[in-house]
Formats: sequence, C-alpha cells, structure tokens
Amino acid sequence: MRAESVLAVLIAIGTARAAAGGELPVLQDGDLVFHQSRSRQSELVRIATGSAVTHVGVIFHSGGEPWVLEAVQPVSRTRLRAWINRGTKGTVVIKRLRDATSVLTPEVLEKMRRLGEGWLGRGYDGLFRWDDERLYCSELAYKLFDRAAGVRIGRLQKAGEMNLADPKVQAELRRRFARVAFNPEEPVVTPQSVFEDPALVTVFEG
Repeated sequence: MRAESVLAVLIAIGTARAAAGGELPVLQDGDLVFHQSRSRQSELVRIATGSAVTHVGVIFHSGGEPWVLEAVQPVSRTRLRAWINRGTKGTVVIKRLRDATSVLTPEVLEKMRRLGEGWLGRGYDGLFRWDDERLYCSELAYKLFDRAAGVRIGRLQKAGEMNLADPKVQAELRRRFARVAFNPEEPVVTPQSVFEDPALVTVFEG
C-alpha cells in the first residue's frame, strides 16, 4: 500500500474512533503497535522511507496493564494509552504474528521480555546503524523477534536505497554525519516494511 494511502486510512480510522469511542481488544504480549508520530524525526522517516507509519513498539504486560517497549530516547516502556495519544490524531494499528499461538510460547515470550529489558536505557540511534549500542524503533522490533523467537519481520534494506535526495533529508544527513561517515551499505529496516509483513495480521485499527 502506498504511504499516502496508509496515511489516509490512519486519519480516517482516527476520526471514526474519536466519534465512536472504539475500545481496544484484549492484547497479547508480542503484539506490535504502529502509528505516525508527531515528532520531527517522524517527518524525516516518512520522507526517507515512504512510510506513513513511522513508529512501532512491542506490547508486554506488567501489573495486568499493556505497556509498549519502544526505542525512543532512551529505549523505554510506555503505557499503551499514553503511547497511542502521542500519535497523529490518536490513531493506532495493532498487529500480531499470524502463528503467534504456536511460535510465541510462554518460554519465547519470556526470552523476548528479558532481551527487551536488557535494552532499556540505551540511546536512540539517530544514525540508524545496525549495531546494538543504540537502537531505533523498527530495529528493536526486528531484533527482538529475530533473536528471541527466530522470526524475521520486515525487510532488511540498504541505507542507500532510501529516498536521500530530498532537501530536508540531505540537510539532516549533513548534520548527523558531520563527524562520521555515512555508509550506504548499512542494513536498515523501516517501520513500513514491518507493517506490511505478511506474517502479521491486523487485530485492531482505531
């Protein structure tokens, strides 16, 4: 789906949800939540990747309440409702691994939880590098599922394949890479590629 179409759907869903007061379903650990962030970073991600969906996090419950593990500054856990409210028009799409029942066993989910907790406090990776020193949102989701569940969600691409010709992106690249070299071969995974992965099914839009 084109980025413009996804954005239109998200805005329409948000309007309908505001009018109807849609309720969230019962969520499971390992569910993925997507929205379009209102941050300046989100605008750059949207331009460079063609992603209308610009932020993703992973659900884990604590104290009977759903929290979102997310790579912001720093990697943090955020109450789901607060996370949703940060998005454009309060919209959210929630997806689940199609075969979650058989793949995300209690043992696997505990491994995912421990791995994610080990990343808490790490800085946000504004250079979008593939090491673990810092993390960005879709990198966190990809590595969490890959390393703990043996499932790869999203598609690895090269940094040079992104839309880097846009003047806004060019200006930001010059600023961020003023002291380090930009590597066009750097592996990257975008929020949009995770969102579109056929291994995921949508459980809520609102």
